[in-house]
Amino acid sequence: MLYLDEPRVPWRGRLWSHLVSDVSYAELHAFAEALGAPRRGFDRDHYDIPAERFPVAVWLGARVVPSREIVRLLRAADLRRPKHLARRAA
Repeated sequence: MLYLDEPRVPWRGRLWSHLVSDVSYAELHAFAEALGAPRRGFDRDHYDIPAERFPVAVWLGARVVPSREIVRLLRAADLRRPKHLARRAA
């Protein structure tokens, strides 16, 4: 299943959401492609989605959850990649 939080993170004059999967990165990438999100929007374990694409993501089936739930879902699915671990793998 795909999840995203409300667009509340300000960056470069826009508000952003986080899009995650609790199944796999393959599911996440396929959904992001269907949404029209560029691959550069992928950040370790999630996609950053601008507020303008939020309604489309929901229409395509992403479930809206609180921001805290995003991290919990990633951890429960063993898909969380914190920054400090991502740096070591690089």
